[in-house]
Amino acid sequence: WDAMLQFLAERAIAGMEVVSDDSYSRVIELDGATGSITISHEPGQSSLRVVVRFPKLNLLPAIIARIRRMFDLSADPGAIGQALSADPALAPLVAQRPGLRVPGAWDGFEIAVRAVLGQQITVKAATQLARRIVAAIGTPVDNAGTPLLTHGFPRPKQLTAGALSSVGGMPNARAATLAGIASAVCADERLFDPCRDLEQAVARLRDLSGVGEWTAQYIAMRALGESDAFLAGDVAVQRKFASNGRRPTAAELLARAEHWRPWRAYAVLHLWMANAAVPQTSLASSEETYHALTA
Repeated sequence: WDAMLQFLAERAIAGMEVVSDDSYSRVIELDGATGSITISHEPGQSSLRVVVRFPKLNLLPAIIARIRRMFDLSADPGAIGQALSADPALAPLVAQRPGLRVPGAWDGFEIAVRAVLGQQITVKAATQLARRIVAAIGTPVDNAGTPLLTHGFPRPKQLTAGALSSVGGMPNARAATLAGIASAVCADERLFDPCRDLEQAVARLRDLSGVGEWTAQYIAMRALGESDAFLAGDVAVQRKFASNGRRPTAAELLARAEHWRPWRAYAVLHLWMANAAVPQTSLASSEETYHALTA
């Protein structure tokens, strides 16, 4: 739980999310209505405590299902930890954070936007840019239960090139990528639904202009719940396996990660959390940045 809160706190969007010492709150939107959720840990019961504020009671089962995916509650930490501990490089990381789960998503489109913003910049810089987008384009709310929660994440139809032009510090090429993704979601509202397999999911995402392998794998990992998603081009992951000042290539890392299947996403998270003191966990490969900037 501490690792989950740390991950969410580092990426919390002011006005839309609040992370305290022991809880996570955020604005939610579903079926045209807005509200909020607050999740805290009940260690004595091996469970989470959820407070839902929402005007449509009939949507409570759908909200709970999303929360379960968001906090990876269907995972089997014992089996995952046992499999990853077979690698001597991962064993001490698993021992340090037993039961580590992969933070999921309330909304797939939101994660896609966050992933694009995170291309080749630090988590802190990407989060600051996301905060500007929410403040400028997000939907104001007044029923979230706390004055700290003021906006919902922009819906796809709101995230146009014109609207993004008002966001300070937004690179033109990245704004074009975001507007293109928003347009694709408007055309296919099931774009970020889980697929039958990881390769199919990544291929579908890579068809989006400005979305390369790193971004597609990140979306698959957090939005689609793909347990085997793997960011082989992630600089922070590569650094953990550097030897004599040389980082492994994506191909070399993929070869080593074959032994981590089907839990490569959990290996990525262990490596990120072990490297949390270095603000570089959102770095994609230089090749992906080239594609993003030239899309």
